[in-house]
Amino acid sequence: MQATAYTYDSESHSGSVLLDDGTPLPFDAAAFDAGGLRLLRPGQRVRIDVTGEGDGRRVVLVTLQTF
Repeated sequence: MQATAYTYDSESHSGSVLLDDGTPLPFDAAAFDAGGLRLLRPGQRVRIDVTGEGDGRRVVLVTLQTF
């Protein structure tokens, strides 16, 4: 699934993405670290893997979207 980086805290490696429908979805350090990234800037397109549904939905991987 694709999304747009919305916030990112370089200290905690956590932040949030905006889904294409505008829904914000937070991610934690484990999801960020799983993608092998070092830095994330708001506005970057990312690929995310999500688990769960509804309020239990969470991001398990954040990586850069490449074409």
